[in-house]
Amino acid sequence: MALVLAAVAFRRISSRHTRGRGLAIAGAVLGVVGTVALVVGVTVAVLTVMASRPLPPDVPAARDARAQQLVTGNCVLTVPDDGPVSTVRVVPCAEPHEAQVVTEFTFAADAVWPGQQSADARVARACVLDADEVAAGVRTVTWSPTERSWADGDRVGLCLAVLDGGGVTGSFLDGTAQIP
Repeated sequence: MALVLAAVAFRRISSRHTRGRGLAIAGAVLGVVGTVALVVGVTVAVLTVMASRPLPPDVPAARDARAQQLVTGNCVLTVPDDGPVSTVRVVPCAEPHEAQVVTEFTFAADAVWPGQQSADARVARACVLDADEVAAGVRTVTWSPTERSWADGDRVGLCLAVLDGGGVTGSFLDGTAQIP
């Protein structure tokens, strides 16, 4: 809108030989700045939404993903050390990997923050392996919402079946997991 008004002002100034060229230039500059800001804002919003969309259960190609994007079925190349998890490398389950999301625990949307220990315990209770997986050396790792992620609306905890050292191909969920 500012650019249109600046163009009209330039036309009137040149046809009537009046003053105001500086104001017209300022209007044009503000119009350009506003347009650039709008484009940047829309781009950031679209990228933010794309970065928070859940992944498909078995991704077609390796990619980095935020922990909040993971769903049951995702295979994770390596499990980070203990502590908050922000991003991980997700791979197709047919490729060697160290872990797979096998269960999700969803807290009620209107639930009050239960505290970190309670959140961890609730997610851990939903995390159970079968006897064959345990005998093969598979262990569980749980990722729970943190107080900070909870404040941002995160209400999902994840249970991962993990084989230290990796090399698993296939899925624990459909019985195709091949453990080296």
